[in-house]
Amino acid sequence: MDPKWWKEAVIYQVYPRSFKDSDGDGVGDLKGILAKLSYIGSLGVDAIWINPVYASPGEDNGYDISDYRAIDPQYGTMDDLQQLIDGLHGRKMRIILDMVVNHTSDEHEWFRSARRSRDDPHYGWYHWWPAEKGEPPYRCGFFDPEGKAWQYNAATDSYYLHYFSPHQPDLNWENAQLRQAIYDMLRFWLDKGIDGFRMDAISFISKDTNWPEVTAGTLKLKYDNDWGNYYAAGPKLHEYLRELHAAVLGGRDAVIIGESSGISAERAPDFVGEDRKELDMIYQFEGITVGYLPGQFKKVDPNGYRLAEFRDVYTRWDRALDGKGWNTLYLGNHDQPRMVSRWGDDRDEFRVVSAKLLFTFLLTMRGTPSLYNGDELGMTNIRFRRIGEYRDIETTRVYEQIRKKGGDTEEFLKDQQLAARDNSRTPFQWDGSLHAGFTSGEPWIAVNKNYREVNAAVQESDPDSVLAYVRRLVKLRRGRRVLVYGEYRELYAYESELYVYLRSVESEQVLVLLNFSGEDQVYRGSGEGEIWISNYSEVRRDAGSVCLRPWQAVVLRQTGGEVGRR
Repeated sequence: MDPKWWKEAVIYQVYPRSFKDSDGDGVGDLKGILAKLSYIGSLGVDAIWINPVYASPGEDNGYDISDYRAIDPQYGTMDDLQQLIDGLHGRKMRIILDMVVNHTSDEHEWFRSARRSRDDPHYGWYHWWPAEKGEPPYRCGFFDPEGKAWQYNAATDSYYLHYFSPHQPDLNWENAQLRQAIYDMLRFWLDKGIDGFRMDAISFISKDTNWPEVTAGTLKLKYDNDWGNYYAAGPKLHEYLRELHAAVLGGRDAVIIGESSGISAERAPDFVGEDRKELDMIYQFEGITVGYLPGQFKKVDPNGYRLAEFRDVYTRWDRALDGKGWNTLYLGNHDQPRMVSRWGDDRDEFRVVSAKLLFTFLLTMRGTPSLYNGDELGMTNIRFRRIGEYRDIETTRVYEQIRKKGGDTEEFLKDQQLAARDNSRTPFQWDGSLHAGFTSGEPWIAVNKNYREVNAAVQESDPDSVLAYVRRLVKLRRGRRVLVYGEYRELYAYESELYVYLRSVESEQVLVLLNFSGEDQVYRGSGEGEIWISNYSEVRRDAGSVCLRPWQAVVLRQTGGEVGRR
């Protein structure tokens, strides 16, 4: 496969709203990121991905864009962004912008114009159902209080489509003028020095405009009872992605990463195959749904997640893309809870070692790892108890849907303590001062109470900290072909609490041993070789086995010969 900078990169995701506030208004901003470039650089990462900072009314924390070519004043100015671009480039790092082209804000000038009249030139830039045809066929609105995706507009006597909030109307990609406006806008940002885009909800842009009735039976049989899977099956999705790639990336060394809800491992090569020229990489959703009960909204299995299912997902995705396209890897981001709380054990006894193990997985698998800000400190879920403490539209709207149906809202809030997106959106914990050093004002969302123990300042002086370990791992991965391009092969799959795999290229082999449990586990296979890294100071091994401590991770370099047992 062709070498690319984005295949060899480690990406660090910055959630601007919660990273660092420079002006005391309680909201993180671009100048705050600028002030912390030395810290970001010290991680050894190659690129940062920042969530939307465009003009927005903030219905969905910036994923409802009202002006694609303007910076929201709460985040700063276009000059601030240009300084950030230049500052990163000066440190040999790249910048990837989050972009939303499935929908806009209802305050975008396009929609404000479109909703005035059916004769308006922008009316065709959105999806409408005329009222004279009766009620539109049901579609699910993820952030709608009623769970519906059609909203009536009196001025046009028609309903507009919104897969998310009623304040986020879906764009009509069937309209060629709309598509050209989108491509022109994307080129505008690339001309400013942006190195690529993470495309939010990109798998939803194509709609079946015949608007067939979607029965419960069809949804269950064909789409696993998941509206996201149905929305990602649009008839012209590949056509639009190829057109976007050609119009935007032609002659540029930039990357397009797609958020790929509804796309399975088997379908993935059709999107990221190197000959397809659609998306360069996708963020898959299958891995992060492991451990949730099927057919329910982020309801956690009381027995926890099964490691066998977790392993199977990542092995299948690697196998599906092997030699065909490139994978991405993440265990936490702004849409997920804190990594160590979801996949590790955030109790005091195991928080540090389990966080280190999870990073070992991310940085030794094949694919481009994406690290979410704060996870490198082992930051944990805040676990809000009351709905009034949440700020996220997803949690508040689903709560309202459950309440209106007479459901168990207390049970929902209990589940959200593990699964809610706001768990990862609490302010970055810089030090032990007021508000964790995030702001001199009142933070937009509460700071986790453990900030005095879990913060960057404490870990800077601790060589055994999660932060120090992440820096070592990033350095270890850099320049080692075996950890970037090497073949992946899972070993020892029958063990319930061990995840063991081999990375190999030419004569070099690297064995990765991961104990996903709070108990000692024995790997019965060759444990010989140079220890590249371990999250414990001691590795207990002999010629025929390795005894792994709770949540222990070990990476061994071996040369030649068969390793372990299949």
